[in-house]
Amino acid sequence: MKAASLKEIKTELNHRSTQELLELCLRLAKFKKENKELLTYLLFESAGEETFIQSVKAKVDTDFETINTKTFFYIKKSVRKILRELKKFIRYSQNKETEVELLLYFCEKLKNFKPSINRNTTLTNLYNRQIDYISKKVETLHEDLQYDYKLELEELSKK
Repeated sequence: MKAASLKEIKTELNHRSTQELLELCLRLAKFKKENKELLTYLLFESAGEETFIQSVKAKVDTDFETINTKTFFYIKKSVRKILRELKKFIRYSQNKETEVELLLYFCEKLKNFKPSINRNTTLTNLYNRQIDYISKKVETLHEDLQYDYKLELEELSKK
Protein backbone atom coordinates (compact mmCIF):
# COMPACT_ATOMS: atom_id res chain seq x y z
CA MET A 1 0.00 0.00 0.00
CA LYS A 2 1.34 3.41 -0.97
CA ALA A 3 0.86 6.26 1.50
CA ALA A 4 -1.08 9.30 0.30
CA SER A 5 0.58 12.68 0.12
CA LEU A 6 0.06 15.24 2.86
CA LYS A 7 -2.07 17.39 0.55
CA GLU A 8 -4.37 14.47 -0.27
CA ILE A 9 -4.74 13.63 3.42
CA LYS A 10 -5.52 17.27 4.25
CA THR A 11 -8.26 17.53 1.62
CA GLU A 12 -9.76 14.22 2.72
CA LEU A 13 -9.78 15.34 6.37
CA ASN A 14 -11.63 18.52 5.37
CA HIS A 15 -14.50 16.35 4.09
CA ARG A 16 -14.86 14.37 7.33
CA SER A 17 -17.20 15.17 10.23
CA THR A 18 -15.99 16.04 13.72
CA GLN A 19 -16.97 12.61 15.04
CA GLU A 20 -15.06 10.85 12.24
CA LEU A 21 -11.98 13.00 12.96
CA LEU A 22 -12.18 12.09 16.64
CA GLU A 23 -12.34 8.38 15.81
CA LEU A 24 -9.41 8.69 13.39
CA CYS A 25 -7.27 10.43 16.03
CA LEU A 26 -8.07 7.80 18.65
CA ARG A 27 -7.33 5.00 16.21
CA LEU A 28 -4.04 6.65 15.26
CA ALA A 29 -3.09 6.94 18.94
CA LYS A 30 -3.57 3.20 19.43
CA PHE A 31 -0.92 2.20 16.91
CA LYS A 32 2.25 3.95 17.95
CA LYS A 33 3.59 5.33 21.20
CA GLU A 34 4.96 8.43 19.44
CA ASN A 35 1.50 9.27 18.07
CA LYS A 36 0.07 9.06 21.57
CA GLU A 37 2.90 11.21 22.97
CA LEU A 38 2.38 13.84 20.27
CA LEU A 39 -1.36 13.95 20.92
CA THR A 40 -0.66 14.26 24.66
CA TYR A 41 1.66 17.20 23.99
CA LEU A 42 -0.79 18.92 21.64
CA LEU A 43 -3.81 18.46 23.90
CA PHE A 44 -2.36 18.98 27.37
CA GLU A 45 1.11 20.50 27.33
CA SER A 46 1.34 22.85 24.34
CA ALA A 47 -0.46 25.61 26.23
CA GLY A 48 2.13 25.56 29.03
CA GLU A 49 5.47 25.38 27.23
CA GLU A 50 7.43 26.15 30.41
CA THR A 51 5.80 23.23 32.22
CA PHE A 52 6.64 20.99 29.28
CA ILE A 53 10.28 22.11 29.38
CA GLN A 54 10.48 21.40 33.12
CA SER A 55 9.00 17.93 32.72
CA VAL A 56 11.46 17.08 29.93
CA LYS A 57 14.35 18.37 32.06
CA ALA A 58 13.18 16.19 34.95
CA LYS A 59 13.15 13.18 32.61
CA VAL A 60 16.68 14.01 31.42
CA ASP A 61 17.78 14.24 35.07
CA THR A 62 16.42 10.79 35.89
CA ASP A 63 17.89 9.34 32.69
CA PHE A 64 21.34 10.70 33.52
CA GLU A 65 21.09 9.28 37.04
CA THR A 66 20.35 5.78 35.73
CA ILE A 67 23.33 5.61 33.35
CA ASN A 68 25.55 2.58 33.90
CA THR A 69 28.99 4.11 34.48
CA LYS A 70 31.01 0.87 34.49
CA THR A 71 32.36 1.39 30.95
CA PHE A 72 32.27 4.15 28.37
CA PHE A 73 30.44 1.79 26.02
CA TYR A 74 27.35 1.87 28.25
CA ILE A 75 27.73 5.59 28.88
CA LYS A 76 27.82 6.33 25.13
CA LYS A 77 24.84 4.10 24.50
CA SER A 78 22.80 5.79 27.24
CA VAL A 79 23.79 9.34 26.27
CA ARG A 80 22.77 8.69 22.66
CA LYS A 81 19.43 7.32 23.86
CA ILE A 82 18.83 10.41 26.03
CA LEU A 83 19.68 12.71 23.11
CA ARG A 84 17.40 10.74 20.76
CA GLU A 85 14.47 11.07 23.19
CA LEU A 86 15.23 14.75 23.71
CA LYS A 87 15.16 15.38 19.95
CA LYS A 88 11.80 13.60 19.80
CA PHE A 89 10.35 15.95 22.43
CA ILE A 90 11.83 18.91 20.57
CA ARG A 91 10.09 17.75 17.39
CA TYR A 92 6.78 17.73 19.25
CA SER A 93 7.22 21.32 20.38
CA GLN A 94 8.63 22.80 17.14
CA ASN A 95 9.63 25.86 19.17
CA LYS A 96 13.19 27.10 18.58
CA GLU A 97 13.52 28.55 22.08
CA THR A 98 12.45 25.26 23.62
CA GLU A 99 14.93 23.42 21.41
CA VAL A 100 17.83 25.66 22.43
CA GLU A 101 16.93 25.54 26.12
CA LEU A 102 16.62 21.74 26.22
CA LEU A 103 19.82 21.16 24.26
CA LEU A 104 21.71 23.60 26.49
CA TYR A 105 20.44 21.68 29.50
CA PHE A 106 21.53 18.38 27.95
CA CYS A 107 25.02 19.76 27.26
CA GLU A 108 25.26 21.11 30.80
CA LYS A 109 24.35 17.71 32.23
CA LEU A 110 26.81 15.99 29.89
CA LYS A 111 29.63 18.37 30.76
CA ASN A 112 29.13 17.86 34.50
CA PHE A 113 28.77 14.09 34.16
CA LYS A 114 31.13 11.85 36.11
CA PRO A 115 33.29 10.19 34.79
CA SER A 116 34.33 13.09 32.61
CA ILE A 117 33.37 12.93 28.94
CA ASN A 118 36.77 14.42 28.08
CA ARG A 119 38.27 10.97 28.59
CA ASN A 120 36.25 9.63 25.64
CA THR A 121 36.58 10.96 22.08
CA THR A 122 33.10 9.92 20.96
CA LEU A 123 31.35 11.66 23.84
CA THR A 124 33.51 14.76 23.42
CA ASN A 125 32.64 14.89 19.72
CA LEU A 126 28.95 14.44 20.46
CA TYR A 127 29.13 17.28 22.98
CA ASN A 128 30.96 19.56 20.52
CA ARG A 129 28.47 18.80 17.74
CA GLN A 130 25.60 19.77 20.01
CA ILE A 131 27.34 23.01 21.00
CA ASP A 132 27.86 23.88 17.31
CA TYR A 133 24.24 23.01 16.53
CA ILE A 134 22.98 25.16 19.39
CA SER A 135 25.10 28.13 18.32
CA LYS A 136 23.59 27.93 14.81
CA LYS A 137 20.07 27.77 16.26
CA VAL A 138 20.71 30.72 18.58
CA GLU A 139 21.49 32.91 15.56
CA THR A 140 17.88 32.52 14.37
CA LEU A 141 16.34 33.72 17.65
CA HIS A 142 15.41 37.22 18.83
CA GLU A 143 18.37 39.48 19.77
CA ASP A 144 17.60 39.54 23.51
CA LEU A 145 17.36 35.76 23.65
CA GLN A 146 20.54 35.47 21.55
CA TYR A 147 22.49 37.40 24.16
CA ASP A 148 21.25 35.25 27.05
CA TYR A 149 21.83 31.97 25.25
CA LYS A 150 25.26 33.04 23.99
CA LEU A 151 26.31 33.68 27.59
CA GLU A 152 25.24 30.14 28.49
CA LEU A 153 27.02 28.77 25.42
CA GLU A 154 30.24 30.54 26.37
CA GLU A 155 29.99 29.08 29.85
CA LEU A 156 29.59 25.57 28.41
CA SER A 157 32.39 26.06 25.87
CA LYS A 158 34.94 26.75 28.61
CA LYS A 159 36.95 23.67 29.42
